[in-house]
Order: sequence, then structure tokens, then C-alpha cells
Amino acid sequence: MPPKSMTSNDLMQFIENHGIEAVILPMTAHTPTVNDAARELGVDAEQIIKSLVFKVEEQPLLVINNGTVRVDRKKVASFLGVGRKRVKFTGSEQALEFTGYVVGSMPPFGHRRKIRTLVDPAVTRPEVIFGGGGDIDAMMRMTSSELLRVTEAEVVDVSV
Repeated sequence: MPPKSMTSNDLMQFIENHGIEAVILPMTAHTPTVNDAARELGVDAEQIIKSLVFKVEEQPLLVINNGTVRVDRKKVASFLGVGRKRVKFTGSEQALEFTGYVVGSMPPFGHRRKIRTLVDPAVTRPEVIFGGGGDIDAMMRMTSSELLRVTEAEVVDVSV
């Protein structure tokens, strides 16, 4: 049986328990794309981040990058010192298993367990960023510096 998915309530609890400066924003419109989310929030698309789960040597790896670009698996593999074929994008079920959140709602932290995280430098350029808020109809607003503090991420160029 698949694990029960976590929600924005779980994320809010994590934020409160860890003293994180972040706000969950309920969305009134469906925002399936980065451009939809940016338009609904009234911000630049470059401020929208995405959290993607990969599997490397059977271990989860979270990669956070700007929502308008793709992750270059070769760059990730090179940084990790493994072959490109060892860096696999997880399916939605495995992402849920690793993080507790369904794809499309995944926040950059507050997962079932702490996951090694890489953040592309483009994510750190805007002061304020927006990522998954724990539910399909929620986003989270925070600063890029707070993201780095909370995730303890390694900043690495991972974009195509």
C-alpha cells in the first residue's frame, strides 16, 4: 500500500517547529505550469523553483532549480563523481515514498526524511522565491537565503 501523502498542514507544522521564515499561500486558480504559477502570484517566472527527486546509487537526491530550466543529469553526475546513468529521475510513486509529498506539490524541505540537496545558483539570484506548498493548490514564499539555510544545500550548477 502506498504511503499516505503529506499536506500543507504537515509543511506548516515543520515550518513552525523549525522556526523557518516561510509562508504558505493558498492558490485560487489551478497552476500546473511555472508560467501559470508566476502569473497567479504576480511574480517573474524566474522566482518559481521546482524540487525534483532523483535516485543515485539507490539514495534519494533532491535537486532544486529555477522552474523555467531543465536539470542536466550529466552535471549532477559529474559533481557526484558517478556515471550519468546512475542519476535517475524518480517516478511520482518513488518521489512520494522518499519525500511524503505528491509531485506538483513538493516543497523543498519538510520531507519524511532529510534528503541531500543540490541547489542551482539561479535559484539564489532572486531574493524572494516560491516553491511547492505541500498541496496542489498551495505555494510557499521564502527567501533564497532561508532556503539554503534550511536545506543545508550544496550550490551547484545543474541546469541545461
